[in-house]
Amino acid sequence: MSATLETTPLSDLEYRQITSAILSNIETTLDRWLEEIDLDVDTRRSGGLLELVFPNRTHIVINTQPPLQELWMAAKSGGFHYRCVQGRWLDREGKEFYEALSECASEQAGKTLKFTPPN
Repeated sequence: MSATLETTPLSDLEYRQITSAILSNIETTLDRWLEEIDLDVDTRRSGGLLELVFPNRTHIVINTQPPLQELWMAAKSGGFHYRCVQGRWLDREGKEFYEALSECASEQAGKTLKFTPPN
């Protein structure tokens, strides 16, 4: 993290609850898009790992990293690490997780997609 981005300390339980809600929110969003915009992205979830498989067979993998309290994303454009900073998941440059996920998913789906944090 850059010197200006102070990681928010979380208990192990808080980390698990927050990251589980993030993964569930992504799955719910994709289910809604299947109905609303006919976007068929397959999801595979195993514990703290969620894999998105797009119609063109590209993948995005989102993985929780409990020992580091990070959220990792691997996409066609690269790999990214996020840490909780004042309730937002940011990478070292300060880019927000949902913004990056939206960009990567849009690129891989060939249409504009916007993921948003759970309420």
